[in-house]
Amino acid sequence: MTTVLFAGGGTGGHLMPALAIAEEMVRLDPAIRPFFVGSRRGVEASVLPQRPWAYELLPFEPLWRRRWWRNVRLPFALAASLRAVRAILAREAPGAVVGTGGYVAGPVVWAAMNAGVPAVLQEQNAFPGLVTRWLARRAAQVHLGFPEARARLAVGQRTAVFDSGNPIPPPPSPRPSRADARRRLGLPAERPLVFVTGGSQGALPLNEAVAGSLAAGSFPADASLVWQCGARSLDRFAPLRVKGRVAVEAFIDPVADAYAAADLVVSRAGAMTLAGLAAWGLPAVLVPLPTAAAGHQLSNARALADAGAAVLLEQAGLAPASLAAAVSSLLHDPARMADLGRRMLARARPDAAAAIAAEALELVQKP
Repeated sequence: MTTVLFAGGGTGGHLMPALAIAEEMVRLDPAIRPFFVGSRRGVEASVLPQRPWAYELLPFEPLWRRRWWRNVRLPFALAASLRAVRAILAREAPGAVVGTGGYVAGPVVWAAMNAGVPAVLQEQNAFPGLVTRWLARRAAQVHLGFPEARARLAVGQRTAVFDSGNPIPPPPSPRPSRADARRRLGLPAERPLVFVTGGSQGALPLNEAVAGSLAAGSFPADASLVWQCGARSLDRFAPLRVKGRVAVEAFIDPVADAYAAADLVVSRAGAMTLAGLAAWGLPAVLVPLPTAAAGHQLSNARALADAGAAVLLEQAGLAPASLAAAVSSLLHDPARMADLGRRMLARARPDAAAAIAAEALELVQKP
């Protein structure tokens, strides 16, 4: 067996790509043994125990950009974590390291490269994160979720850069039919359908804009709405359900039904969400989270808007009227909707995880 070290966590947006790549590496080469390094405080602390692979959780701390005074523990946590990483490297002797960003990936990949381990970086966003910008010069491979990120990276002469896309579970095959998906959601097959989502936790400004447009009667009356508002907001917005027209849910699982049913999506602009929209070829109105680290979501949304694949509606301009106007103008312009969908689909990389895994396996140093 050959161990491959994986580092990427803190949030699901960094952990899930690592899990997808690991799964594909094992599928392509069953002799690969993934080993995950994560943070005790990150989402990986609850996710990794449910997965079949070895892992170790260390006392990594995030870098607080705004609440800088919280960084007082950072040097001590980093020193302790690096000692543990060096012990893992000595014990596991990995054949490669895969970093998918976040405050865990940087120190782990840096230590592994210093030990002579070939490094693979996977960058989800259009504006590369700090870890990718810091380590790209010494990495053997960099895999980009957005081709726009290439212009913002300084890579080494021997670094191979790939426009691989973001590794997500591809749409099911065969895809659910639109009529069946709408029936499961309790909505009619013949009406256009809008899917609004702020992610698994919801997005309060987006929820309030939707609620306001429904209350004002400005949301298109001829359209159905599937609204994923998040568990914390369900009690507040559930009374706005209208049987056969407005479905309000805390969380939709599987999300494939909502994607299959939708004509248009209104969402945040996280990298993995956008990869899903691209895989489904769905036109979208994107409302990026303005507080996302380093403005990643705004960069992602602008990249798609500039490519003619989505409509950008910044949160500063978000209101019931502006949201309703954006949705209505698209629903009543089928040609533009179709063009957005085609351009979004052109950016799809549904096999990204397999492509990244195959390239990474070329680097693995086997015993």
